[in-house]
Amino acid sequence: MGLGLLLLIIGAELLVRAALRLAGRLHVRPLIIGLSLVAFGSTAPQLTVSLQAAYQGAPDVAVGSVVGSNIFNVLVILGLAALIIPLRVSRQLVRLDIPLMILASALVYLLALNGQLGRLEGGLLLLGLLAYLGMLWHQSRHYARTYPAPSAAHASAGRFWSGALLLILLGLGLLSLAGHLLLEAAVEVATDLGLSERIIGLTVVAVCTSLPELAAALIAALRGEREIAVGTVIGSNLFNLLAVLGLTAVVTPEPLSISPNALDFDLPVMLGVAALCLPVFYSGYRVTRAEGLVFLCLYLAYGLHVVTFTTGMPLAGRLERWMLYYVLPVLGIVLLYTTIRAWRRQH
Repeated sequence: MGLGLLLLIIGAELLVRAALRLAGRLHVRPLIIGLSLVAFGSTAPQLTVSLQAAYQGAPDVAVGSVVGSNIFNVLVILGLAALIIPLRVSRQLVRLDIPLMILASALVYLLALNGQLGRLEGGLLLLGLLAYLGMLWHQSRHYARTYPAPSAAHASAGRFWSGALLLILLGLGLLSLAGHLLLEAAVEVATDLGLSERIIGLTVVAVCTSLPELAAALIAALRGEREIAVGTVIGSNLFNLLAVLGLTAVVTPEPLSISPNALDFDLPVMLGVAALCLPVFYSGYRVTRAEGLVFLCLYLAYGLHVVTFTTGMPLAGRLERWMLYYVLPVLGIVLLYTTIRAWRRQH
């Protein structure tokens, strides 16, 4: 466990460092690198786990890990990063990437209403991935044309690219290895405790496969690269939905079955968390420490509900009523007020 955490930190540092070098060399915004390279690289463990689980006949783990990872990414990773340093949010994220994340979450939920994700649904998600990558490429070219890079000598181009590629491969390799080591240890403990496949997927597997994103975002926040920290989370969620679920549904021999509990609770929560980002990010284009703390408290409540409901504890009903009748209405009123105030301030 200790070795996995050490490798995680080292891999994240190398990946963020390589991302910053690439952003400067290619003359693209660090946000684009976070949404693409860092997000895709840190999602690799998630793809491996989902494919392996689907082939082994455990679709609840394959789907649950993606859903749980998206919830964890927003509430925990952004929450912890905001506690370190308040996060600036670019207007591009609010106007484009966040709505796309909400749209992708809603699309997955709608496609799963028939109780499964087959090759057709997976193909639609992969088409969405291609469209998103094309959009990122267009944005990078537009930025380069709008803000031309200062002239610089390119005599050491070969050395730069070989060094950058080495850093990227080393960082991704260490992140994948660390995630694999931590995942094996955590799943073994969860299985010994008798937890169901759905709970293991939503919690243990989701958290462990999100550790690369957590490490990359926290390292970026500590280095003051707040665009990379936020972009990594949003990009990872989009890659989880479009690439991981899409590819898993296409290549596995049988359609991925979606449990009734996932349709009734897990997928709506994932969609709600994605939608929560829009008013929070729009009000001031930042995530404050107070909002980060709220995110962490919401994840704690979610985790408690999942565990208590699955184990049949009486606390589950009281917790659900408390959230439905008190916490969520108050949160909704506060978000509505801050959104209207932000809209009036900008107009």
